[in-house]
Amino acid sequence: MDDVETYSSRSKKRRSRFLKFGLAAVIFVVILAIILGVVLSTTARNPSGEKLKSTVITRCEKFVESTNISRDCQKLWNLFEQAYVGRDPCAVPPEAYNPLMAGMHPDPSCNRMLFWSKTKDLVHDFTEKRDCYQTLEDTLLGSVMDGLTWCGKEGTRETFTTDCPGWTDCDNNPVRLFWNRASAGFADAACGDVTAMLNGSIATPFSPASIFASIEVKQFNSTRMNGLNVVLVTNKNDMSNIQECMLRPDPACGACW
Repeated sequence: MDDVETYSSRSKKRRSRFLKFGLAAVIFVVILAIILGVVLSTTARNPSGEKLKSTVITRCEKFVESTNISRDCQKLWNLFEQAYVGRDPCAVPPEAYNPLMAGMHPDPSCNRMLFWSKTKDLVHDFTEKRDCYQTLEDTLLGSVMDGLTWCGKEGTRETFTTDCPGWTDCDNNPVRLFWNRASAGFADAACGDVTAMLNGSIATPFSPASIFASIEVKQFNSTRMNGLNVVLVTNKNDMSNIQECMLRPDPACGACW
């Protein structure tokens, strides 16, 4: 009888040890899974966001190298990202880009600043071939962000480049706010003789809804400007004449119109 009780007691102890070992193993696996999840979430970030970061920093570095200006491209990304990450992509506050603009503002380019509305391709073709005018997209921030799309989402520190609101989907989306804020800063710095190229082939060349009319013109400071020269491109012949003038090195830039 004693032998049976001893055997039974030993069997219970073995089962108890197995249960404890099994429970410990389960707890270990759960803890390991949590740790791996945290590590992976911080190291394997959203690929589209990482690609955007790489694009922004690479563009910035090329601009800095080509223009010989002194700017910290990693700082630019940090200031840029903090404006929209973790926010509802339709509820970014208007002042969100203020630190970026303050830290990376363009140097004034008196007598060379060129504004445009509905003439983007022609204007940029011109400034690419003739180094006598500067558009917003020829500045550091403008050249770095031109053509890019981005947004954040509540509850995450990730950057996204898809499923972001379009330009007209909501007023306070991160892309629209950026260009509104950058345009206001560029116009505020306008000095000397300022030029604007508008599309005369459309019904309303000076559209009240355009960035030029609704934001930039309102930011012009007459005490720093000598005047505003408006170039109205009305037909294909005008465009051809300007494009032809771009290819001739002899005339002054203003002579192209």
